[in-house]
Amino acid sequence: MYLFEGLKQKLETYLPPETVGEIQRAFVLARDAHSGQMRSSGDPYITHPVAVAAILADMQLDHEAIMAALLHDVIEDTSQSKEDLSREFGDTVADMVEGVSKLDKIHFSSKQEAQAENFRKMMMAMVQDIRVILIKLADRTHNMRTLGSLRPDKRRRIARETLDIYCPIAHRLGIHDMKNELEDLGFQAMYPLRYRALRGAVNKARGNRKEVIENTQREVEARLAEVGIDAQTTGREKQLYSIYRKMQNKELMFNEVMDIYAFRVVVDSVDCCYRVLGAMHGLFKPIDSRFKDYIAIPRTNGYQSLHTALVGPRGIPIEIQIRTKAMDTMADKGVAAHWAYKDASDTSDTTAQVRARRWMQSLIELQQSAGSSFEFIENVKTDLFPDEIYVFTPNGRIIELPLGATAVDFAYAVHTDIGNTCVGVKVERRPFSLSKPLTNGQTVEIVTSPNAKPNASWLNSVVSARARAKIRQYLKQLRSNDAIEMGTRLLRHALGETKLEDVKQEDIERVVKDTHHKNFDELLADIGLGNEMSAIIARRLLGESADIDSKQKVAIRGTEGLVVTFSRCCYPIPDDEIVAMLRPGKGLAIHQTGCSNIRRMSKEEPHRIMNMQWDEDLEGDFHASVRIEILNTQGTLAKLTTMVAAADSNIIGLQTEEKEGNLYYIDIELTIANRVQLANVMRKIRSMPEVQKVSRHSQTKKN
Repeated sequence: MYLFEGLKQKLETYLPPETVGEIQRAFVLARDAHSGQMRSSGDPYITHPVAVAAILADMQLDHEAIMAALLHDVIEDTSQSKEDLSREFGDTVADMVEGVSKLDKIHFSSKQEAQAENFRKMMMAMVQDIRVILIKLADRTHNMRTLGSLRPDKRRRIARETLDIYCPIAHRLGIHDMKNELEDLGFQAMYPLRYRALRGAVNKARGNRKEVIENTQREVEARLAEVGIDAQTTGREKQLYSIYRKMQNKELMFNEVMDIYAFRVVVDSVDCCYRVLGAMHGLFKPIDSRFKDYIAIPRTNGYQSLHTALVGPRGIPIEIQIRTKAMDTMADKGVAAHWAYKDASDTSDTTAQVRARRWMQSLIELQQSAGSSFEFIENVKTDLFPDEIYVFTPNGRIIELPLGATAVDFAYAVHTDIGNTCVGVKVERRPFSLSKPLTNGQTVEIVTSPNAKPNASWLNSVVSARARAKIRQYLKQLRSNDAIEMGTRLLRHALGETKLEDVKQEDIERVVKDTHHKNFDELLADIGLGNEMSAIIARRLLGESADIDSKQKVAIRGTEGLVVTFSRCCYPIPDDEIVAMLRPGKGLAIHQTGCSNIRRMSKEEPHRIMNMQWDEDLEGDFHASVRIEILNTQGTLAKLTTMVAAADSNIIGLQTEEKEGNLYYIDIELTIANRVQLANVMRKIRSMPEVQKVSRHSQTKKN
């Protein structure tokens, strides 16, 4: 029991004797279950769960979390089952132990897939009970402290995982004490030579720096006493990893990293925080644009403090953080302050707890919309940004977004329906680009339209995990619906005179099974996407000997969505003779009949070419390209755009190329309803005296 004594002393400082007794029972079971097992260091394995429990005891977590920490490896590494733990210690403890377990009994096709899936399951377990991730973080912290006994390659792998995943999670949950330790341990294990070199440089300069810290702290304390503010003041150098990242991100040498001094002032009330700020700005000159008020607008993880950068003694930049005692506890412990700071009679959640729950709710949404574990982990890692901006809705609601977020990110943060129907945005009551990053403090108003749809190009500019997941989810569903509709039309065409409704259900089920599809809709979608040939499926439905030839052409309406594209090599528009090329996974590409690409493909893969026609009820605009030979004089381009607009068309692309002297080629891409409108546009352009020649132009790009 000697291993339990140190932990017991910590627990007795904040837990009643009866719960300490329950924890002792869990220790005995864990000790007996791990009997004979050793760590890589040669120590008995039980020393690890005891150390993990001690880390959580320092956070003053409740007795159930401490018990789960002691038992966190017994399901994975011993004969004990979850049911055994439920009977002995209750369902809550057993659920937490299962949530922390590494789940290595699941088989995956690759190591990367296993890691992604384990991460996804860990995040989902965290959603069920926040204590699961606290145990996991404590487990990782102790493993990082004892990395020395592992091979260098394994040390680097664990260190990389720690810096990439566990440090951002600790930051996101506001547990800065643990985040700082994990970062320094990870830095030391990942880059041992860089760590030693930087530590040596800091130690070499420390003599003078220690004096700077002491002198600055004395001046700060003297000024606070002078204005009658009772405060606790501490000074420190910034972390090695923090200095390293600053050197790396800003490409600085060590001697160029000046603001490595940080001071913390802790007071009794929010009012005192702002009084201290005024006193500090009176003592030292503030550095412009380096003040942050995280009290009025807390960070996404609940962190609150005033940050100001000042020109300190001898012109050295210093940072001062000003906060209350409650904020100080929250800054170090984050969601763990839910247990450590509030008293037993207080049932309200801390700010960090509320924000953590909000984040975990977003994880559930990401899980539901992610197509795979890889997509989920990509989204979550994107969502673990350490920096954020704060913008406002027109009615004053604060929206927190990752740094670099756009108006589309904002729209999805407000509501999914707002994002899906977004067509424009006003920032500070003025039109603003949907793809341009927002900045702190802006008021953003989204313009919506009930007929609007998300644009696939938004994925190139959005940065928030929520926006990316919702856009992908919508496009995936939209594409699936479009593919089923197109697949149905292609199959009806291939069936010829036989109606699809007349095909026997047993024949449909047989073909679905033979082609390894889950259902008929999935088969239709694959036909629409070009993965299955409609003629082959029709023959299998009706029998190999059936005559399914049909001379009827498939009609195109122009509203088929993502499964039909109009090729940019020949720009087909209504009234052109057209054919389609089936592209596996992408659907149909519409070409003009005389397109050189189609002539080539009809020789190489004739089975992929289909005769098409335009539907009588066409909708939407189409694109056409026109080449103009024109004398480039002052005002010519403005006159050209005016002529295009007069023909009720719109220019969506323009390129120029010098032919000779003042004679230029201008290629313009236009929105056109049909060939009649195109002819009208070309006639108006020809009427310009500067124009030498106008022709319908096709790019030579191949599909």
